Amino acid sequence: MKILIIDDDKNITETILISFQLQWQEVEVITAPNGERGLDLFYEKNPDLILLDVMMPFKDGFSVLKEIRQTNDVPVIMLTARSDEMSVVKALEAGADDYLSKPFSHLELFARIKAVLRRTQFQAPNNSTMPFTSGDLIIDFGNRQVTRHGQNVKLTPTEYKLLFLLARNAGRVVTFENLLDKVWGPEYREQLDYLKTYMSRLRKKLEDKPDDPQILLTERGFGYRLNPLPRTVSLSA
Repeated sequence: MKILIIDDDKNITETILISFQLQWQEVEVITAPNGERGLDLFYEKNPDLILLDVMMPFKDGFSVLKEIRQTNDVPVIMLTARSDEMSVVKALEAGADDYLSKPFSHLELFARIKAVLRRTQFQAPNNSTMPFTSGDLIIDFGNRQVTRHGQNVKLTPTEYKLLFLLARNAGRVVTFENLLDKVWGPEYREQLDYLKTYMSRLRKKLEDKPDDPQILLTERGFGYRLNPLPRTVSLSA
């Protein structure tokens, strides 16, 4: 496995490198001191995961992430000295898979990496599983394909796993804690901002009116429910 670290803080980079050398030697660690070099190495090395600093000169982490997300769903964990709620939401809305505040321990870093990899390596059921339909939304579990109004919808692995769990429990409320546990892992049960942000992203991709959802419903103070609407049938002239 290859991990790319893009961070202009040499102390952080060296600390992470030493941690991997001591406890996770089978991982190849690649480093970049700035965003531009990081993008070059991303295209050249095709890493399995990226640790991306937010604040860097010339090209910051959000700019790097935006370019990466135009072509690739590689897992990205943002690294930053800020831990306020708005910073976390901004990182997740930009397409980050997780967010880690500096300073952090190597144990916390490894736990976050393993949790992200666990989510992105989620396997769909076999081809015998029947597709799920709600209105114009069709989820083909076997092929891991989502269509809306007949058009393919591109979802990240985490978005798909969240939608998959809601669809497999269609019509029933799934609690916030259960979704966080099943999608992100038990260590994320208190991270409601993660869930809210990803639900917002799903609604923007799957709802005709994201601010007035008809498929992905909120049960206030409890959880979310996927509403199995009747299938829409188009009548040809």
